[in-house]
Amino acid sequence: MAFQKVQARKGSELVLEQIKGMIESNQYAPGSKLPTVVELAESFEVGRSTIREALSGLKAMGWITIRHGGGSYVSQELPSSDDAGAVSFKNEQLQEVLEVRKFIEAGCAELAAKRRTNENLAELKETLALMESVLDDEEASDQADIRFHLLIARASRNALFLSMMESMTGRLRESMKESRRLWFFAERASSEQLLQEHKAIFEAIEARDGVEARERMMRHLLKVEQVIEQGRTE
Repeated sequence: MAFQKVQARKGSELVLEQIKGMIESNQYAPGSKLPTVVELAESFEVGRSTIREALSGLKAMGWITIRHGGGSYVSQELPSSDDAGAVSFKNEQLQEVLEVRKFIEAGCAELAAKRRTNENLAELKETLALMESVLDDEEASDQADIRFHLLIARASRNALFLSMMESMTGRLRESMKESRRLWFFAERASSEQLLQEHKAIFEAIEARDGVEARERMMRHLLKVEQVIEQGRTE
């Protein structure tokens, strides 16, 4: 008899399912506020990062909303099987934006490694520090993420690249917000892991290694693409 490999489940998955079950059983009614991250961490006896991962997953699935500085709330309208088509359509839109981003941002990263100035490095390093300081603040994290990618375009010293990135800022913002949620949920990843990917891109730019900077940026975007593709097929 052939046995299937048994994979250990992460704590965030178990927390997610328990909170989701509480919502489904109306222990937390639509519109009600969930306990804080600290309170949930104490109740489940897990780390705060585990709770944040679970909440990110619930948000990606549409079960909760997270308000800047206001905590997490159960969505007024809970997900249903009818939402599958809308999610699939949104993921197709994300896929299109990501296809454009791959070609533009990989080139930006390569040129930035060759042309960056000390001022560019200082701005990028400052943004990375900001990203690290706001890991618990989803909205601020999104803004810092966008700034990081725009700064790389600026460091490329290619006005057309920068113009294209700035012209699609709205779509870029939506793409990053949604892809981050999907990535945190599907990969059970954390904000810390995403931060490390950005640091790796920065290090290649700092080292003036254009090939490595391009590859690291492309690898980062390909990972997001895989998660979006997974979301379309599930």
